[in-house]
Amino acid sequence: MAGVYFEDLTVGRVFKHAIRRTVTEADNVFFSALTHNPAQLHLDEEYCKEHTEYGTRIVNSCFTLGLMVGISVGETTLGTTVANLGWDEVRFPKPVFHGDTLRVESVVVESRESKSRPTQGITIFEHRAYNQKGELVASCKRSALMHRRPAGEGPR
Repeated sequence: MAGVYFEDLTVGRVFKHAIRRTVTEADNVFFSALTHNPAQLHLDEEYCKEHTEYGTRIVNSCFTLGLMVGISVGETTLGTTVANLGWDEVRFPKPVFHGDTLRVESVVVESRESKSRPTQGITIFEHRAYNQKGELVASCKRSALMHRRPAGEGPR
């Protein structure tokens, strides 16, 4: 399903995204290297065994955030968004480890017409990512500037 238009993003609408993703060691190492993040928590297994409560590397939280939002795009904003306006209340209540499989749910928490752009509206989504144990590992609120439905096109 492609993204939905502003009019279809009613407060309380829930999306249980079909895509799930198992996070790999390569995801974590490549992402950390690409973003110049040398934190031992992400890259040094021996350090983590000796000096962290986890005993192993944890996945870079910026990767987790990007994956969580990315999984949501196909069913929420793909082809119907003008711009991402920001992320708020980003939280990581539990770490993500190599081998964890994440699933994502999104809910529309706010939606209003744009005062300055009559063909657009602003929607705030709350995205939540859960691991295979059902534990919440990440959440955020994302503000999106959305297209309104073109005349003559039905709801999605």
